[in-house]
Amino acid sequence: MGAETAFVQITVRSRDAGEAQRAAAEAFAAGASGLEERDADGEHTLIVYAPETLGAAVYEAARAALDAGGVIGSPERVPTCDWSEHWKRGLAPIVVSPRLRIRPSFVSARAVPGQQELQIDPGQAFGTGGHASTQLVLEWVDALAPALPARGRVLDIGTGSGILALAALSLSRARAFACDLDPLASETAQRNAAANGLADRLHLFTGSLAALADDAQFDLVLANLLRSELEPLIPAIARLARPAGSVVFSGILAEDRADIGRLAARAGLREHAHRERRDGAGIAWVAPLMRRERAPANPRACARGSC
Repeated sequence: MGAETAFVQITVRSRDAGEAQRAAAEAFAAGASGLEERDADGEHTLIVYAPETLGAAVYEAARAALDAGGVIGSPERVPTCDWSEHWKRGLAPIVVSPRLRIRPSFVSARAVPGQQELQIDPGQAFGTGGHASTQLVLEWVDALAPALPARGRVLDIGTGSGILALAALSLSRARAFACDLDPLASETAQRNAAANGLADRLHLFTGSLAALADDAQFDLVLANLLRSELEPLIPAIARLARPAGSVVFSGILAEDRADIGRLAARAGLREHAHRERRDGAGIAWVAPLMRRERAPANPRACARGSC
């Protein structure tokens, strides 16, 4: 993205967090180069940037993801600048705990002695630690990963940038398996694993949970997904957790926690605790910690190929 490239910006507004995330995902799929998220007064605002040549396609893709309550503005040309440097302004390390922090590679800052550090640069694959739902899972990983057995197994569903799997690896001696339906996410996660010296313990694949072996089981399963994506996967996730294994769900609005809990209970998962965080718009997100306490009533409820 050099200074000679002309860009447009498209403003998307929605009071529904899930709708805003869908619009962002569709915009990136259509060729968007970046976005800013601004949350205030219960409204989610996305400023989507795209090369001018792709502006119309990005606009249509984001618009199609909106329901009646969403609002989108027409593409507007933005002043020419060096975008390769402009987007970096204002970014800083994200401190998860005294044990872990996330730092963009272009930001210089000293870590606390003994603090593990992941270098993750913002990009088209989601997951750099900035969103409340991602921060909640990172907090659970920080709490749970150090207790994982040597050569324990972690599964990260919808890995995006790979941040959650890599955080678990940096705090344990476990191995991680990570999947995403988006090939771009898998490529990004692989680069991030190599950049952090963790590629030898991360096994990545592009595709659904159906690609895993029938008898695959994991000590810790992480799923930071929209509710609409998570619900049909819950029976399969329960089957993949070892007896007494831990499952962390996120991407869940506080108001949806009870519904998710009921679905999880039917699959053999019980909530043991939860974490809650509000984003800049005041929206409350939750991340329940589940434990598998019995075998799912119907372990084949997630038919091969459907999840």
